[in-house]
Amino acid sequence: MANVATGSVVTARNLRKAYKNKVALDNTSFSIPTGRIIGLIGPNGAGKTTALKAVLGLIPFEGELSVLGRDPRTQRDDLMRDVCFIADVAVLPRWIRVKEAIEFVAGVHPRFDRAKCERFLEHTQLKPNLRVREMSKGMIVQLHLALVMAIDAKLLVLDEPTLGLDILYRKQFYQRLLEDYFDEEKTIIVTTHQVEEIEHILTDVMFIRDGKVVLDNDMESLGDRFIEVLVDTAHLESARALKPIDERSLPFGKTVMLFDGVPVAQLEPLGETRTPGLADLFVATMKGTYA
Repeated sequence: MANVATGSVVTARNLRKAYKNKVALDNTSFSIPTGRIIGLIGPNGAGKTTALKAVLGLIPFEGELSVLGRDPRTQRDDLMRDVCFIADVAVLPRWIRVKEAIEFVAGVHPRFDRAKCERFLEHTQLKPNLRVREMSKGMIVQLHLALVMAIDAKLLVLDEPTLGLDILYRKQFYQRLLEDYFDEEKTIIVTTHQVEEIEHILTDVMFIRDGKVVLDNDMESLGDRFIEVLVDTAHLESARALKPIDERSLPFGKTVMLFDGVPVAQLEPLGETRTPGLADLFVATMKGTYA
């Protein structure tokens, strides 16, 4: 078994998973520290779900992987006492009642605190006999949050948890998660396509493309590393000489260029500088010209 790095929840070295027609994880390595909220972001087929399945011990793989100091291939039952996995909230069975959902989670997770779940539900309109099909989208979010936040897991894995929900309820889900669940002892890994909506809650981001982690950075230093410049025509060649990692044209002869690791003092004479959004970084990375 791989030894867990100090302060790391997940340590992967040369992780590889190949299916018949595709390499889903291509000898990728990464480390996830304790007490962080990690955004694992990539297009469909990039390897996100495969990486999560490996972490959860759901698939065989090559390479070394340690999760909370355990090998998920051989110690999965022990590992899952400290891990909670939640997928899309929209797939809760429509027939299930609130009390049945609570019974189910209580039966499958040893760290589920029924009293804590019920205290959370006291402040909602969710009654024990209410079925999912009778709930609004907002009520489904509340039920899901009550179930998640009552599990005292060291690692929470969320795979597209708000798929199919309106933007209002997506934001509500993440905000409550941040306020009522997360602390320095817990680590959250979340995958999503809605990059802009989780940007404000992340401490770290990992972009995955073609089975490889192509960006692994904490959010605090991201703004120092990456700078966007609104370049006018007169400075185009000077700007291109500094080798931007991405370039896109705007109306009126302006061009936006994205730079990695170029000092801001070199960029300011070329035009207006700004910190790029996570979505812009994602698009630049997924174009394949930058890795």
